Amino acid sequence: MEWPLVVGAPAGADLQACLGALHETVDRRLHEVGAILFRGFAVSGEQGFQRFARSFGHPLLSYDFASTPRSAVEQGVYTSTEYPAHQSIPLHNEQSYTLQWPMKIWFHCMQPALSGGETPIADSRRVYARLDPRLVERFARKRLLYVRNYGNGLDLPWQRAFNTEDRAAVERYCAAQQIEFEWKADGELRTKQVCQAVARHPLTGEMVWFNQAHLFHVSGLAAAVREALLEVVDDPVELPRNVYYGDGSPLEEQALDEVRGVLDETSVHFPWQQGDVLMLDNMLVAHGRRPFTGPRRVVVAMAEAFQEAHV
Repeated sequence: MEWPLVVGAPAGADLQACLGALHETVDRRLHEVGAILFRGFAVSGEQGFQRFARSFGHPLLSYDFASTPRSAVEQGVYTSTEYPAHQSIPLHNEQSYTLQWPMKIWFHCMQPALSGGETPIADSRRVYARLDPRLVERFARKRLLYVRNYGNGLDLPWQRAFNTEDRAAVERYCAAQQIEFEWKADGELRTKQVCQAVARHPLTGEMVWFNQAHLFHVSGLAAAVREALLEVVDDPVELPRNVYYGDGSPLEEQALDEVRGVLDETSVHFPWQQGDVLMLDNMLVAHGRRPFTGPRRVVVAMAEAFQEAHV
């Protein structure tokens, strides 16, 4: 089966006139295939993309408790992660480092890169099935503890991560999301949160690998960056971000290497075309970004928040 499922525009078709058929396709196929690429439709920039994403019946979500730099371009529409062009962004399910995440996510290619810049995807059901069952059982049972230290030029400032300058608003958000928080002596913020490593899709009942341990763990950094950071912190808990088992015990780097290997083995990528919209079931499909040259503009929208239930 071709993957992602490509839905092309009929010759001369108007996007608005096609919405009914596109919604029917999504209702029928998205939970099966996880990823649908709409190609050849006139989406008409950020506002047209915003209208298209909203047409599926859910308000667009704000990017709260952010882990990467982004900029809002319209209400509910953001730039994709603003990392340097030469860097890869590993495969991940959006906000799977939290207890609440979007069920649906859209990517709209407004300008493809001169070279590279693809958005690779991987089926999280296949990842779950291909990992060593003993690793999966251990991660599922112990869960994951994410530790973040904001600001100081190393990670996002807490004001940007939480979209507020108000400490009380941060504290209310953390309390509602079961996030332990601490205002440190230097005025910066540390958070800790225990989250799922696997999850069950609420509609299909399928199990998926659903976390960002391989991104947050210090082993994911380039060796030189990792060594430099460890030289300037007295305790690993002071690293900008790191992850442990839910009981605070260290994760095995070998296990994370296996996770990265399976993600790479199961990934699929395709060249962006201007105007493309990729729609993902965020629990069923992980996404990333390949390095690129030249200008590139891909914007993102998310919808349908789902709260984790302990599996």
